[in-house]
Amino acid sequence: MRKSLNRQILNLAIPSMLAGITIPLVGMADTAIAGRLGSATAIGGIAIGSTLFDLLYWNFGFLRIGTAGITAQAFGRKDDRDMVKTGLQGLLVALAFSLVLILIQWPFANLVLWLSPSSVEVEVLARQYFFIRIWAAPAVLSLFVFRGWFIGMQNTVASMIMDIVINLSNIGLSIFLAFGRGMGIKGIALGTVMAQYIGLVCGVVLLFAYYRKMSRFVAGSGVFKKEGWSRFFTLSGNLFVRSVCMLLVYTGFTFLAAKYGDVLLAVATIMMKLLLLFAYFVDGFAYAGEALVGKFIGANDKESLMRSIKLLFIWSAGVGVASTLFYIVGDQWLLRLMTSAPDVIQAARPFLPWLYSMPLLSCLSFMWDGIFIGATAGRAMRDAMIFSVIAFYLSYFILEKHLGIQALWIGYAAHLVARSLAQTFMARKHVFQAI
Repeated sequence: MRKSLNRQILNLAIPSMLAGITIPLVGMADTAIAGRLGSATAIGGIAIGSTLFDLLYWNFGFLRIGTAGITAQAFGRKDDRDMVKTGLQGLLVALAFSLVLILIQWPFANLVLWLSPSSVEVEVLARQYFFIRIWAAPAVLSLFVFRGWFIGMQNTVASMIMDIVINLSNIGLSIFLAFGRGMGIKGIALGTVMAQYIGLVCGVVLLFAYYRKMSRFVAGSGVFKKEGWSRFFTLSGNLFVRSVCMLLVYTGFTFLAAKYGDVLLAVATIMMKLLLLFAYFVDGFAYAGEALVGKFIGANDKESLMRSIKLLFIWSAGVGVASTLFYIVGDQWLLRLMTSAPDVIQAARPFLPWLYSMPLLSCLSFMWDGIFIGATAGRAMRDAMIFSVIAFYLSYFILEKHLGIQALWIGYAAHLVARSLAQTFMARKHVFQAI
């Protein structure tokens, strides 16, 4: 059983990790392209512009998470009709919300940029980036659903293919438009829009390639019946609150860093992009956790559930150790890869110890996320994130007057520790007793 579960974990995790490698490369490429445009201001413009989309899109993380958990449990029950219904529900919600985002783009951008302490030069570039990239919203939200559904169906290969197509297209198109066509920041944004729609077409092709036979369940799925939406919206509501809490941490981190000037904002942006390299590796095992935990709960197989959780934590800890060693060995090279600005590289050096320590601090929390998603434990995930937000801001505001921007990193570490402790405490009721 142990060997079989290890094989299942790796079969699910490796495609997600391969896709995950390309995801931070997109953000790193955007930052690196901006860095080659000549100043810290360009990096800051990308950082603030990207943060605007974090504020928008992270709120809709429930589309992927909820779809993955519910679909995985339906897969465990072998309920084809419920699998199809969950995917259709997610797509309907995604398209409805994407229309709302397009309609509110101007007041939203004006409000957030008014609240941001960034410089006028950074704000101008952020606006250019935002008002082009917003037109990718229908594709982006629909792709959340596609990713979640493929993971729930235990098919991370399809999700991998889709993500690789999106992310490589994004990098290639952004470089071509920014430099080849001389569009600068606008080219980076337009490249992202084009790549998202290419990815959506790829997702539809994969859907028909793998699951054409399930199309017979579309008409009878009951997707428009009122009672069929209860579980979806209950779970989505809790996950929405969780997403808002995550935004308060991650966008708060960027906005608070901005008040220390463009150079330290660029440092914080680069450091966070580098940390995503680790996050997307460990997320491969988190996605495996979503798929397997959901499947075993749906199949009412507690023995396999407990064994898989134990093995998932062993794998995630190994990724944490390997990532720490990678950052220690490659720190200066990684910084130079991200920017050629000497002032930014010099300013980043006092913060490198955080780069070394974050993988070990966060691997437990990231792994719990995947497990809780598979268990559809939305309420517990919500509560854990509320605790972590409190830990982040409390730590920062208490220590900031004494430690300056270093307090921001202490707050970020505190939020990870608080999240891990809360999830560990809640797991017995919401995961282990789910069967």
